[in-house]
Amino acid sequence: MRILVVSALFVVCAVNVVSQQPSTPTKTQAIAAAFNKHKNKVKEKYGVRTEKYKDVRSEPVVKPNIGDYAGAYEVADLGSLINIQVGSDGRVQATGSEKVPQSRTFNLENVRIEGALLTASKVYQDGTTEAFEGVFLKRTDRNNPTDPGVTTLGLGVVLRTPVEQNDLRHDKLFYQLKQ
Repeated sequence: MRILVVSALFVVCAVNVVSQQPSTPTKTQAIAAAFNKHKNKVKEKYGVRTEKYKDVRSEPVVKPNIGDYAGAYEVADLGSLINIQVGSDGRVQATGSEKVPQSRTFNLENVRIEGALLTASKVYQDGTTEAFEGVFLKRTDRNNPTDPGVTTLGLGVVLRTPVEQNDLRHDKLFYQLKQ
């Protein structure tokens, strides 16, 4: 009887934990939304009107073939790079490097791509690991309301531990696909 009760409790707890984890589409949309930005300020002083406008829209990009995600992705300002390769068997391998907070290289292990969501374990050369999540994005950047904008493709990553460089704190990075 005890075994039956313990087994039932275990199943109920396992189902509860699984049901609390967000689904892939929900997680994908949440990460993509973190890369959206809209600012429209108008100031008038002494008859001089100044306007600042910025609109950044990011949408997840789901590609029909997993091999289409292969390429080099870079955050040029920070010197961060991720190189994604997809084998003919569909197996994904990724390596990278970063210069902030210190210069080091890493491998992405157990890489999975579901829809536009990439999940993996980031393993540094000293053996330390951290979870890694990113979303393949189409990002459109507009500087005024009538501007059609500049569209770039890349990988948006929300950092678990923010990094600082030149008194700027980065809690997310957009790795732009190098052409």
